[in-house]
Amino acid sequence: MLKTFDQKLARIRTQPGAKDFILADAKDADMAFGISAPGKAVNPTGRERLRSLQEYRQQIREIAAQGLVDIVLMSASTSDRLAGGERLFDQSSVTPAIRANDTTDIWLAGAGASYGAAPSSPFRTAALDIALAIGPDGRRLPERGSVDLGLYSITLNNHTAHDAFTLSAYREFRMEALKKGFRHFLEVFAPNVGNAVAPDKIPRFVNDSIARLLAGVAAAERPQFLKIPYFGPQWLAELAAYDSELVIGVLGGSAGTTRDAFQLLADAKQHGARAALFGRKINFAEHQLTFVRVLRCVADSELEPVEAVRLYHAELGKLGLRPHRSLPEDLKLTPSTLRY
Repeated sequence: MLKTFDQKLARIRTQPGAKDFILADAKDADMAFGISAPGKAVNPTGRERLRSLQEYRQQIREIAAQGLVDIVLMSASTSDRLAGGERLFDQSSVTPAIRANDTTDIWLAGAGASYGAAPSSPFRTAALDIALAIGPDGRRLPERGSVDLGLYSITLNNHTAHDAFTLSAYREFRMEALKKGFRHFLEVFAPNVGNAVAPDKIPRFVNDSIARLLAGVAAAERPQFLKIPYFGPQWLAELAAYDSELVIGVLGGSAGTTRDAFQLLADAKQHGARAALFGRKINFAEHQLTFVRVLRCVADSELEPVEAVRLYHAELGKLGLRPHRSLPEDLKLTPSTLRY
């Protein structure tokens, strides 16, 4: 099955005027938020409850069947079940991907957890051989589905020892990925430690860090695209202008209003982004399939953000679903965190 991600990426790289936009659903939150990762649902009595991991995975099945996103990013365990065991993506236009590494600053929301207070440190629990369906003898396991794309995440904090370790760990990952034919996209966060960089200097610090680290990366090991916070038009345009061959994607950030999601996508696309990855904004939506359908319209420049919010509410009404916010409230823009 041809994958829309590969088709769009090829056009973006070879046709400067291509209008293609890559959209990803980030369903890897179980590697960060633990028990609360699947989000909340309402039981028949009207009370909220936490969804189960099985419900979370069922949502992935539905998103994949819909076929409007180009990538579904999953934890290694979920990918092993759905992509490997069920071979969910074999006959789908959607590309499966795994979170290929962990960092201490994304281990969030646990009872008493304070990992995010210290400078980020990378580690890896996911095994590339398992994702690639390679057995202990080094041979391909034909009975299992294979995933050859993953997200690698780094957070730099202007701290010599921590940042050197982070960049060295990324190099080790790239060398293994190159040998095994595993592709990746690179996520670069803003510093997770307060006062590591002056707030007004953070966007340039991240842009400079990306330029420096990619300067040491050869074409064969280069990330397929970037996933970064959207710091605003100036900084995204600056990075896009620096390297026209760099495919830039933005992360969705915290849940926020529906307008927040649609406006972020439209603004990022206008100023140079060619991809966007939404996690909480999709997962916390009243109806994920409808949200993704309208999000796709914004990504393809078929709807403006305000128009898209109104359409989304209208569609919820047709489904008999009560929105989280009134339409006037959902049309508002709210601040969004730049950290995970």
